[in-house]
Amino acid sequence: MRRVLLLLTLPLLVACGSGTTPQAIAPGPRTIDVANHQLVAFKRQTDVPDCPKAAAGAADGGMPSVTLPCLGGGRSVDVAGLRGPMMVNFWASWCADCRKEMPALAAYAKGGHGVKVLGVDFLDQQPGAALELAKQSKVAYPLVADPQGSLDKASPLPHIPGLPLTVFVDADGRIAHIEAGAMLTEQDVADAAQKYFGVGG
Repeated sequence: MRRVLLLLTLPLLVACGSGTTPQAIAPGPRTIDVANHQLVAFKRQTDVPDCPKAAAGAADGGMPSVTLPCLGGGRSVDVAGLRGPMMVNFWASWCADCRKEMPALAAYAKGGHGVKVLGVDFLDQQPGAALELAKQSKVAYPLVADPQGSLDKASPLPHIPGLPLTVFVDADGRIAHIEAGAMLTEQDVADAAQKYFGVGG
């Protein structure tokens, strides 16, 4: 199993919303409907595709066996079945740095580099705002939702101290690297793909 490195480049507190007041990431409410009929209808106005069909079974050293709903409707995804090369990007509508990063990820994902992208809308109580941000950012990669933070500390993932955070999953489904912090340009994303996958630069 490869050693997973977590680069804690973000503080434990993250800037939320459009203001500058930091708030600690905290568990969300028990139930957030991420696929009601309004969200399903709005998703049709975006370029966000349906969620991917995951492989059967978990990979040694891979993502935890947690099933998440597709944001705005669609098939649910057991993230243990994700196979790469894939960047699994944790974000939220309230995260200022995520708003800066999403256009770069969106541009890279459209480039046909052979590296997939999956977004995880994490601890977000406003799925409508999340889909609106995805539309504004021209996101054309699939998005799942984790409003209750089920992936936080779900082994082998560590505590998620701040957003954005990206998990690099290799072709065998193993976690190759975990990195906190925003990739602000398409070239930043390409450089990360080249560094951790050896492809997609």
